[in-house]
Amino acid sequence: MRVGMSEDRVSHLARLVVDQIWKDDLVDYSSEEQALRSAKKGLQEHVDMMSEIDNLARAKVASLKRGVAEGSSEWEILYQKYFEEEMKRHGQS
Repeated sequence: MRVGMSEDRVSHLARLVVDQIWKDDLVDYSSEEQALRSAKKGLQEHVDMMSEIDNLARAKVASLKRGVAEGSSEWEILYQKYFEEEMKRHGQS
C-alpha cells in the first residue's frame, strides 16, 4: 500500500470536507479560506504520517534476513503486522 496524494487531490478532499461540515451545520466558519487551509493542512499531515508508517513497515520487512519476497502472502502478513505496530506507535489505532 503506497500512500500519497497530489496537492490537487488534497485540495479537492478539503473542499468536500469543509462543504459537508457547513452543510450539516456542524461549524460556522469565520473565514472559509481559513477553514480550507486548516482542512488541507490536516489532510496533508495525515497523508504524510501514513506514508511514513508505510515506509517504516516496508523497511522492517526488507530488513529480515530471510529475504521475504514482496507480494508474497508472508510479506503481506508481515507488512500488515508491522504497519499496525507503527500505527499504534504513532497514536493511531
